[in-house]
This record gives sequence, structure tokens and C-alpha cells, in this order.
Amino acid sequence: MPRYAFFGPVGTFSEAALRTVVPDAPAEAMPSVDATIEAVRTGAVDVGCVPIENSVEGGVPATLDGLAVGEPLVVVAEVVLPVSFVLAALPGTALADVRRVSTHSHAYAQVRHRLHRELPGVSYVPATSTAASAAALAAERDGGPAAGFEGAVCAPFAARRFGLDVLAERIEDRAGAQTRFVLLSRPGAVPERTGDDKTSLVLFLREERPGALVEALEQFVTRGINLTRIESRPAGDALGRYCFSIDCDGHLQDARVGEALMGLHRVCERVRFVGSYPRADGGHAVLGSGPTDAAFARAQDWLEHLRAGGA
Repeated sequence: MPRYAFFGPVGTFSEAALRTVVPDAPAEAMPSVDATIEAVRTGAVDVGCVPIENSVEGGVPATLDGLAVGEPLVVVAEVVLPVSFVLAALPGTALADVRRVSTHSHAYAQVRHRLHRELPGVSYVPATSTAASAAALAAERDGGPAAGFEGAVCAPFAARRFGLDVLAERIEDRAGAQTRFVLLSRPGAVPERTGDDKTSLVLFLREERPGALVEALEQFVTRGINLTRIESRPAGDALGRYCFSIDCDGHLQDARVGEALMGLHRVCERVRFVGSYPRADGGHAVLGSGPTDAAFARAQDWLEHLRAGGA
């Protein structure tokens, strides 16, 4: 049976995302995104679930950086969850008693305006995850150290799991927020092509010069491949050096994607393949006006015909 891990503690959205794929499999909670990635990389577990992108805050730096450096890992599946937060507290706590709230920085960014409207003057205490703040309150209730805050911004199921009272529901500033999670494994067999897939890459440009990024992006444009995400991240080896984390429509087995990868390999210093997997956002691949896979196959046949001496 595969061994699973998720960015914990228990009660995080990462656990909820993993449970949509493997509802009952044993899974280990890890203290950070980095620890989850490293557990997969070292073979301590087979699959790790971490957040990679949020509709409000954008990419999750720890995940993007973890996939860009170190021994290669690949995405084998993605999960998109609607994200809604509650303000939870120990039983007997009134809303007026809350002077300090704790949560993960990404969660705080999604609730801060509503929170400060409802609780003027409330201060923010950072936590390693949304569930960690709920766990700290529960530990205080059970005789542990004082949490240092009265309210926890967490998922509804975390409040239930840790036996907290919910003082306010749906406290996010924007309704309909979503977070995208990925399941990571060490390189192996690529998931089968479904026709609605994504491919993830990290590009390292060969040199800093005008047009270097355009040259790389042209590999997608000329083959009619739609990019669904592109973000720059520091390459880590020098100031001003960046790599580019990219998601595009299509699968490694698609002719157009395969040719784009070959083109990128020619023009980039390095290309890291981060996986081809079924998309989970409910959307469909957007194809450009360029040639279809069938047209690529006909062109390949024509070239082979010429090489064989045909006209």
C-alpha cells in the first residue's frame, strides 16, 4: 500500500484534499510544506499532498521552490478545493473576548479585511498552518501551554475535530476562493492521457539577454499550446537570476506538447519536467489555431517520406 503524507497537522485543507483521493488510507501529517516534499524525496513516503496555488494569493512559494530544486519530483494528480474559513475559539469565549487571532499567512490574507471590520484592533499571530492554530487552542484547553491568542482562523472541519466553538462562519473576504493542491511522487510512470490534462515545467533560461523568455514562450505559441499559469521564482544561484514555473494544457503524450518540450530543451539552459496529469478545475484544454496532433503526425510522415528519397 502506498505511504501518504500531507502538510499538517491533522485538520488542514491539505488533509482534506488528500482525502478526496484516498479517503481511508493511513497518512502522516508533516510540520511544513518543505518537510512533506522532503519525505517524498527521501522515500520516507510515496506520495505527498501540498498546496501549490490559491485564487487569492497566487502560487505557494515553498511548493514552487521545492519542485524547482533538489532531486526531481513529479505531480501525479491535482485537487481543487473551495476554501471557506471560520473563526473558532475555546468553549465559553465570546466574540468580544477575541483580541488576537492566529492562522497561516495565506489564510490571513484571505480574511483580514472582514476580520478587522468585525473586530477592530485585533492583532494577528502567525501559525505554520490553519489547523495549527486550532490545535494550539485545544492543547491549552487540555492543560498545555497558553496559545497566546483567543481566536483561530481555520477550516470548519478543523474546528469540529479540535472541539472548538465557531464564533463566525464564512469569514473570507471573497466568496468562491479556491486552493489547488498537488500530489507529488518520485519520477515513474506518467499518468495516462485523458484529453483534459495539464503539464507542469520549470524553465531555466540559458542566458540573460533581450528576448530570452520570448524565445522560450514561442515554443508554446507556435504549437497552439495554452499556458494556464506562469510564475517567476528566484533561481537561487545569483541575484537577478530567475526560473519560470509553468503549467500548460496538454499531456506529455500529445504531439504538440512533445515538440514544445524538444524546442524548450534546445533554447533553455535546463528544463525540469514536473509531470503530466488530469486537470481537476472543471475546465477544458484551450487549443490554439495552430496544427492538431493529426497534422503533426502527417508532417512527420511527410518528412520521413522525403528522407527516404520521396518527393
